[in-house]
Amino acid sequence: MCIVVIDGQGGGLGAALVSRLKARLGDSVQLWAVGTNALATAAMRKAGADKAATGENAVCYNAGRADLILGPIGLISANSLMGEISPTIAAAVSAAPARRILVPVSSCGVLVAGAVGQKLEDLLQSAVELAAQEVGA
Repeated sequence: MCIVVIDGQGGGLGAALVSRLKARLGDSVQLWAVGTNALATAAMRKAGADKAATGENAVCYNAGRADLILGPIGLISANSLMGEISPTIAAAVSAAPARRILVPVSSCGVLVAGAVGQKLEDLLQSAVELAAQEVGA
């Protein structure tokens, strides 16, 4: 199974997901990091991703190859993450055949009812547990 973690800006959320997924799932999956910029990619690679790529085309291409996509909820909202999520990226992630597990962080400009006020740590743990269920681990 191929899990693609996508992030932008400094890559902190993506790096946190990568390190937690690696700890929970080990080598039972391929864990790919795709950043909208080099800084985000480097942070996720350092956190333990098996492969890494950067840029709009890399996001669009690998979203189509993924079995599971994780990242901030802004991935499906054009111009979120201060403009790093282009309409092309948002469309590619939204249309990808993969299941998507998206973390509702308010910095993306999208508020999810029921998720407001939850600690990021709890949201990350929930995302990792959902991913483990998808993998069957």
